[in-house]
Amino acid sequence: MKAQAIQNQEFKQEFENEISGNILPFWVKYTPDEEHGGFYGAITNDLQVHNQVPRSAILCARILWTYSAAYRLFGKAEYLEMAQRAYDYLTGVMWDKPYGGVYWMVDYLGEPVNDRKHSYAQAFAIYGLSEYYRATRENESLQFAQQLFNQLEAHAYDPTFKGYVEGCNREWGALADMRLSDKEINCRKSMNTLLHIMEAYTNLLRVWNDETLRTRLRELIEVFLEHVIDPQTHHFKLFFDDRWSSLKNDVVSYGHDIEGSWLLVEAAEALGEPDLSLKVKSTAVAMAQAVYNEGLDGDGSLFYEASLNEPESTDKHWWVQAEAVVGFYNAYQISGQAQFSQAALRCWKYIEDKFIDREHGDWFKVLNRQGIPYPNRYKVGPWECPYHHSRVCFEMIQRLSV
Repeated sequence: MKAQAIQNQEFKQEFENEISGNILPFWVKYTPDEEHGGFYGAITNDLQVHNQVPRSAILCARILWTYSAAYRLFGKAEYLEMAQRAYDYLTGVMWDKPYGGVYWMVDYLGEPVNDRKHSYAQAFAIYGLSEYYRATRENESLQFAQQLFNQLEAHAYDPTFKGYVEGCNREWGALADMRLSDKEINCRKSMNTLLHIMEAYTNLLRVWNDETLRTRLRELIEVFLEHVIDPQTHHFKLFFDDRWSSLKNDVVSYGHDIEGSWLLVEAAEALGEPDLSLKVKSTAVAMAQAVYNEGLDGDGSLFYEASLNEPESTDKHWWVQAEAVVGFYNAYQISGQAQFSQAALRCWKYIEDKFIDREHGDWFKVLNRQGIPYPNRYKVGPWECPYHHSRVCFEMIQRLSV
């Protein structure tokens, strides 16, 4: 036990060094746009700013969450300043004042370039705003989060079959194309959006013990257990119609599986219902085992996804590795099975060796199977944010402190 405690302390120190010495300072130094406000639209691996790239609500909300969490945990003034910058931008130019909610994209001048109200973006705004409230206790931020919750409930919630539709137009009406990206199919409901609404509602429940919120979070967990998780394979199904018929069954997303396994546990624990938590924990271990069996490469990293009809993707994505560390360690904490803690450690060692950019800072976002970064992928961009790799540090610091 003493040897394990020493190892855990060393492991914990690595995460503390990474978050405080690399990730958080990088985003503070390089991403704020001092001329136009907010944050640059995109930055390359070698720190070239591409400000013509539109600014996504997702990037801003995730910066808000990251630095709010950092300030809550570490108390440094510069983290609060970053959180305030993100808060002001999200609730300023990114907020649709006539209709409510956050735009999908604005340009560097703050003008909307895509004004749709995707449920995914509203969820991340709730996630960031509720974390800002946790850190600052400023009532306005909670009120903004509550407004977004009410908008989702009024316009995206499906009272008949449960869950949430993908998105709406600016006026919260029907949206013809609801895809998050051109890599996905156009569908009414998706695992990805539902997962992050659940994540957002979990964080909101920590600061707002509302009965409707509790009911909806419980429903989301039940939707995952009953419709989204395949009981035979223990993988997520990805795309659905209103009645939960699966629309595409040939792709497995290892990153979402391992991420979702621990977010489900977090959601159930936030509700404080022991029977539900027990069921979810069993499911989480089964999901982690499926990813462990099928998704790990020989070097300890996790593949992005697998497809029955296309060649398997051998690329390595930063967010997948970050979530693998937390997800495998979560499975170890539940089950006591050493294979999971070893998998978490091996994946972290791969991150330290391949993903952390020792020259320019932060992490590369996508590598090929040989561990070489793709030169045309942004380090900062509409999807390239600090949330996954900061969160693995926050989570592991706390989990290794127990």
